[in-house]
Amino acid sequence: MQFDSSQFIRANLRLAPVLSLPEIRLHMATPASGLWRLAGRGAAAIPPYWAYPWAGGLVLARYVLDHAEIVAGRRVLDLGAGSGLVGIAAAKAGAARVFAAETDSHARIAVGLNAAENGAAVELFEGDVLAGAPPAADIVLAGDVFYDKDVAARMLVFLDRCLAAGIAVLVGDPGRAHLPRGRLRAVAEYAVADVGDGAARTPAWVYRLEPPAGRGNAPTV
Repeated sequence: MQFDSSQFIRANLRLAPVLSLPEIRLHMATPASGLWRLAGRGAAAIPPYWAYPWAGGLVLARYVLDHAEIVAGRRVLDLGAGSGLVGIAAAKAGAARVFAAETDSHARIAVGLNAAENGAAVELFEGDVLAGAPPAADIVLAGDVFYDKDVAARMLVFLDRCLAAGIAVLVGDPGRAHLPRGRLRAVAEYAVADVGDGAARTPAWVYRLEPPAGRGNAPTV
């Protein structure tokens, strides 16, 4: 019998308001969700991190909702979308169009389910967004994309292509090891939970990514 990700998510990932973001409800994992059943199915053993809100995504989503003018009327790319949290926030804040870039097949299903639950128009980007030219966007929102050395390197190359194309980049992160700190300007700080930590709070920041030295100024956010 073919595994039905949509049915599994609906049945096992509780739909509830997000801590720090009561405006948004997501399907989120609990200890009883049985997430091991998703590992290795379609996404080749990638852990289902998307089933939990991450600190970087939480602060980006909070910042966008608190400062809707940043995305209102603009085309937004939610990079490494996971559950779709940041893209949903952008849509609620009045973005003209929202694209979610996510390669995990189960997460892509979750993005669609979560967007529908929140009445948000979020389109899934097809293919590996990092492999080509930047899409037609005005701003990239990148939450928690610097958690792994190799992933971080690919992300930064892509984000530099975005900056060169005149696309603004905001990064949300609690200070993970591979963050390009010398290229970031903090614009906001929040205390939020991180990756299944429950009600525990940790500081996390929204940053503007600056171009490499000598390559001009960052696009206006």
